[in-house]
Amino acid sequence: MTKTTYNVEPLRKAEDIVEMKTALLEVGNRSKGHTGDRDRFLFTIGINTGLRISDIVTLKVGDLRGKSYATIIEQKTSKARRLPLTAISAVINEYCDGMNDDDWLFPSNRTGGTHISTTQAYRILTRAGKWLGLGREDIGTHTMRKTFGYHYYKRTKDAATLTEIFGHAAPSITKRYIGINDDEIADSLKDFRL
Repeated sequence: MTKTTYNVEPLRKAEDIVEMKTALLEVGNRSKGHTGDRDRFLFTIGINTGLRISDIVTLKVGDLRGKSYATIIEQKTSKARRLPLTAISAVINEYCDGMNDDDWLFPSNRTGGTHISTTQAYRILTRAGKWLGLGREDIGTHTMRKTFGYHYYKRTKDAATLTEIFGHAAPSITKRYIGINDDEIADSLKDFRL
């Protein structure tokens, strides 16, 4: 059986990000485990760090709480990545209130004592997307990383640094990954007429 893959896009508008956070909270709180806060926090970490989902789900409270920076060893590359956390420290501290440093940030309700899987993270995001009327081709775990990259690039126009953050081989790959090429082509052709 061939696995279908989708090339999800970033959330380009601030209101889309807010709607996704609301959907994650609503859908999660309607679930058996009432996981809305966890699910919204997962998304918040993803769009503010640009980490891969495999690195996000394995985080523990002590990795982030009370820190201005966190150093994460990325699973895919085995490289250390330094994450600035100052901008989201209040959100981290609020979420982690009452938790122990060795607790998983994203605990599983089904497999007690461990974290959610990357597959479960995908299901969380696609359920919230469905609640918003989006399909699996629109939302997935890469949505978070692409959203981070898209907004970082739009704010800084620094493809070289973003390429380094993502560990891509070239800025052209990074721009294609975050959907900037399509936007730039559309913008350049918007008023084009002969």
